[in-house]
Amino acid sequence: METELQQVAAQIATFYEALLQQAKNLLLPSRLYQIGILFVCFIAATLLRLWGDPRIRDWMRTREGWPKWRLRVLLVLLKRMRLIAFVILAWSATWIVQATNRFPSRSYLLELVATIAIALLLVSLAARLVRNMFLRRVVTWGLWIYVTLYYVGLIEEMTQLLDGLAISFGAFRLSALAVLKALVVTGLLFTLARMVSMAASGRIRANEHISPSMQVLGVKALQITLYGAAFFIGLKAVGFDLTGLAVLSGAIGVGLGFGLQKVVSNLVSGVIILLDKSIKPGDVISLGETFGWINSLTARYVSITTRDGREYLIPNEDLITGQVVNWSHSDEFVRLDIFFGTAYTDDPHLVRRLATEAAGSVDRVLMGKPPVCHIVGFGDSSVDYILRFWIRDPTGGLTNIRGNVYLALWDIFKENGISIPFPQREVRMLEGSVLATRAQD
Repeated sequence: METELQQVAAQIATFYEALLQQAKNLLLPSRLYQIGILFVCFIAATLLRLWGDPRIRDWMRTREGWPKWRLRVLLVLLKRMRLIAFVILAWSATWIVQATNRFPSRSYLLELVATIAIALLLVSLAARLVRNMFLRRVVTWGLWIYVTLYYVGLIEEMTQLLDGLAISFGAFRLSALAVLKALVVTGLLFTLARMVSMAASGRIRANEHISPSMQVLGVKALQITLYGAAFFIGLKAVGFDLTGLAVLSGAIGVGLGFGLQKVVSNLVSGVIILLDKSIKPGDVISLGETFGWINSLTARYVSITTRDGREYLIPNEDLITGQVVNWSHSDEFVRLDIFFGTAYTDDPHLVRRLATEAAGSVDRVLMGKPPVCHIVGFGDSSVDYILRFWIRDPTGGLTNIRGNVYLALWDIFKENGISIPFPQREVRMLEGSVLATRAQD
């Protein structure tokens, strides 16, 4: 242990001496005016950003017809406006000094800083491809440090220093350099996996020959495969032994199986739903008191939107174990029934004909499957009927179409003198009874 600490201390001392030597070389008295020029460029870039940022933002707010991707690109560039301005000013100063002075040393520091600045700008723009914020920062700062040390000439000393900062567990050795490489490589592989996943997902969703449920299953399987491969390839690329990781993941899996039974059940139920195609995005379903159409299928739940705009997240297990009414499972046609009654004095043949005409006059009712009306019983005060009709757009709502058909029945019955009975009370005066009335004031 003491020997390792001595080695680390020696490497730190070596790196410190190399850093001092590079600082002395860069900060020679003859180069002080170059530092002054760079300082002026930085101040000018800062002032330019303070002046231009609000004006450019106000101008962007007036670009209503522009596509969103163009506005996002402008916003990304606007956030790096000071660095962009500094790069332009630093390179302009470098070219001016080189044009007026033939000695390379007179512009060496200017060219070095300008080169590092443009490299930092390119790294910050390329890091936008990494969606995860933590990985993006790790990749950005890691590449910034690497680029700076590379151009300054300290990359070899820093590599030795990071490799010396290590801990050992038997034959396993973990150094700071390996951790940094793992984070950077894994971040880049995750970004590549995301880009491939997005491109492949678009192709899968655009294929009309694949059912919606199989599209979701294919996309999720592709994402799991790509991200899993990126993770393990990233670890393997920097020298990690995956044998111990496999044993550890097996132990963790057993523990999670007992502690997360509901989560695992929902995951398995989600896979079953996708495989048996019982429900798919766009289907209209009823589950208990919930009626709506499916927005998306996820690994843990199904998103259902109702007619009142509420979005319910139903666990996959409930859809497997519960009774679900899928209004559009095998086809889009849905039959609806409504009940009504008319007086005994009305002709039932005329009532049935008028009822089917009323249902057929409603827009969403299908005439390819014409409405039918049947007598279902003789009630205490009315002849009871059932009116059946078909629609093919349950996502448009069921209550509203029933209400429109009832309204059409009311209008056509009123035009033809058909009466709809309702409960009435009749009071009879027995012989010899006297009706007492109260005198009004």
